[in-house]
Amino acid sequence: MKTTGWRSLILYIIGAGFLVGIIFFICSYFIQGGSWAIRPSNAHITNNGQLTYSGEITDRDSNLLSYSKDDVQQYNDNALIRKATLHVVGDPNGYISTGAQYAFRTQLSGFNPITGVVSPFGNSVTGSNIKLTISSDVSAAALQALNGKKGAVAVYNYKTGEVLCMVSSPTFDPLNIPSDIETNSAYEGVYLNNALSSTYTPGSIFKVITAAAAIENIPDLNSRTFHCSGSTIINGEKITCDSVHGDISFQNGLAQSCNVVFAELAVELGKDTMTKYADQLGCNTNFYLDGNPNKMSSYNVEQADDNSLAWSGIGQYTDTVNPYHMMILMGAIANGGTPVNPYIIQSVTNSIGLQTKTGKTTYGDNMLKQSTAEELQRLMRYTVSNYYGDSMFPNLQVAAKTGTAEVGDNKIPTGWIVGYSERDDLPLAFAVVVEEGNYGRNSAGVVANTVLQRFIHKNIKK
Repeated sequence: MKTTGWRSLILYIIGAGFLVGIIFFICSYFIQGGSWAIRPSNAHITNNGQLTYSGEITDRDSNLLSYSKDDVQQYNDNALIRKATLHVVGDPNGYISTGAQYAFRTQLSGFNPITGVVSPFGNSVTGSNIKLTISSDVSAAALQALNGKKGAVAVYNYKTGEVLCMVSSPTFDPLNIPSDIETNSAYEGVYLNNALSSTYTPGSIFKVITAAAAIENIPDLNSRTFHCSGSTIINGEKITCDSVHGDISFQNGLAQSCNVVFAELAVELGKDTMTKYADQLGCNTNFYLDGNPNKMSSYNVEQADDNSLAWSGIGQYTDTVNPYHMMILMGAIANGGTPVNPYIIQSVTNSIGLQTKTGKTTYGDNMLKQSTAEELQRLMRYTVSNYYGDSMFPNLQVAAKTGTAEVGDNKIPTGWIVGYSERDDLPLAFAVVVEEGNYGRNSAGVVANTVLQRFIHKNIKK
């Protein structure tokens, strides 16, 4: 009897273990089955890491961007559109990891836990279709405006979260991959989506972050008068400014991008406060785009003396920022301190016409007090209307800040512009960076205006 009891117990344990294993497998299958299906070892579905059968990728206007035919990825008929949307759509070899063909390959495969990748109504492998939120024709205009310069353009609807334009340069035609792409320096970094996966020295656009810290911590800020003689000495070393501004207010200090004003403010605020606000406004953290993380902006003044701290406050020293992050920050300012989370997948539709995923508006963590955001709105709008001039953005009401970032090695500075449109029918936040663009107003500003003007003629509503 004792032997029988022990045998029964062992059988119960084995049975329970088997049952737990079955339950674990079923759960894993429903959660990870799509990833299992697209493993390179599954030659029926993938070839050299790419899907042999996949659904279509279209833009917000239903323009076809990519599809599979005869086990080969095909692309839009227009070469300029192919180049402009490359980093969002992906490349034939899957080297652009943030492109839809790679990042969203599970969705494109059309996998479902019942019939796998096979249509429920037949044996054909059709995949699911992905509709993106971007406009391909605006993307093409953005790439043309970059005029061969390396850089990035990122634009989203700060009310809905839809990413409307995300362009990275350098780029290439996925149907005519250059033979020297691996050796020609012109293509260095070509597999990175610079809008999402690169960081740059910010220059004066970082003054928006320093301004936010000053607004909340210096009570007499708007009544102060600063003096700029073209430079100032901090910790025995010179901080230079591009102009001699004389006596200048905080408001005009931002509008005219006076380095002296923001260098002195950074030192007055101190390391801890500057770090607190840099972190609060998105540095040293990741933002995501439908699961893809950006490359973090970085602000670190732990080892900085006062002179280095001063340079950090004007966007130099070791500061780096990501265009996608800066776009989100501009959206947060426009929204009164709270950002809307961007998304780029508008919908996923399976082989029988059912939508399995739709993009939706969600909110991120609050970045700023509403009063601070409103003050930044006023200051950035003043910068455009009273300094740059509204002629910079015809038929628009834009709040913005430009930047010219010194990058060393005798290189031409990087040009920046970040901002947003205040028009109710064009709630667009944007970030544009142009490598070797020199003055941001003349390089990135022109690109931004080209893109925004194109949107004037489009309906950006869902």
